[in-house]
Amino acid sequence: MDRLIEIYNKEERLVVGLMSGTSVDGIDAALVRIKGKGTDTEVDLLEFENYPYSDEMREKIFKLFSPETGTVDKICHMNFILGELFANAALGVIKKAGLTPDKIDLIGSHGQTIYHIPSPIEDSGYMVRSTLQIGEPAVIAERTGIVTVADFRVRDVAAGGQGAPLVPYTEYIMYREEDKTIALQNIGGIANVTVLPAGCELDDIIAFDNGPGNMVIDEIVKRLTDGRMRFDENGALAGKGKVDQVLLEELLDDDYFKKTPPKTTGREYFGSQYVDKVIKRASELNVWGYDLAATVTALTAKSIALSYRDFIMNQYGLDRVIIGGGGSYNETLVNMIRGYLDGVEVLTQEDIGFNSDAKEAVAFAVLANEAINGNCNNAVKATGADHPVVMGKISM
Repeated sequence: MDRLIEIYNKEERLVVGLMSGTSVDGIDAALVRIKGKGTDTEVDLLEFENYPYSDEMREKIFKLFSPETGTVDKICHMNFILGELFANAALGVIKKAGLTPDKIDLIGSHGQTIYHIPSPIEDSGYMVRSTLQIGEPAVIAERTGIVTVADFRVRDVAAGGQGAPLVPYTEYIMYREEDKTIALQNIGGIANVTVLPAGCELDDIIAFDNGPGNMVIDEIVKRLTDGRMRFDENGALAGKGKVDQVLLEELLDDDYFKKTPPKTTGREYFGSQYVDKVIKRASELNVWGYDLAATVTALTAKSIALSYRDFIMNQYGLDRVIIGGGGSYNETLVNMIRGYLDGVEVLTQEDIGFNSDAKEAVAFAVLANEAINGNCNNAVKATGADHPVVMGKISM
């Protein structure tokens, strides 16, 4: 306990945040200096690096997403393998910053989500939500010698929440403004948004998953190119195509887009089986190649814009959208969003001097800092939890 007390008593901490998202591109590692706690938190990004997964490792992780191939022995084994990879990522970014592990106070690790069941299922007399993230934190702590806080989502789920989205708490701390309503739009595999109404308190924020971010686009591009491309770099393929409005409107007529927040989704809904249906319908409409890439890119863009219209703008208005995540580098996608949001300022994290790639890794460093301070770090209006909780398990 002496070690935790020493960290707790510090006014300033060096923390590594680790994140691997639904796109399974690799591990984002951010080293930050954090001063204070709660609404007094100040965060400075000192170093960032992305550590890509090998093709072999991506294939192994993707097998875990399916009940048919994600067998218990594979999950058990990969939990520890990913722990090793997360530890190496933490050590790598520390070394890149010219520091040594003994100078670092904390690691905050999101892990890798392999299954997420946010809607309650009745079983044995219990109504149970569940979620599973792997990347064993005990391995991270053992390999680095650094106190590790991880597995954040499960406490919110235990409290009746959806365990997602988790970044709204950190976004409230870092981005809120008195006179502007701001939407912080992350576009990873899944698109998720945090809305900070002008002059808001923590209980006023709104956050939810809009729907597919890069997930459907990536899978379509992979199939269009027979696996030669994993994503549409800068939206180049979609930029050459024409959006098929018939297919787009059919795709938007999906129950998920109509569901009132709080809501979350994932690969279980918008993964390969969903893409199978998209391709089947596209074939019937004779939509292929660049046009199909353009249409699914428009699906992401317009579903984001419609979610603002349906759930945000009537009540709060909307002054500014700040886009982060891998989708912020897709110029075609960002321009489509601008087109669907005429009159709203649309920026990227880079436009305001931040780093789109680092944003979520930084968030988990902040969540770890809050956990060590004993502060509740979920946003109940975003997750639907019954009450605030301290998220994160500590490995020493």
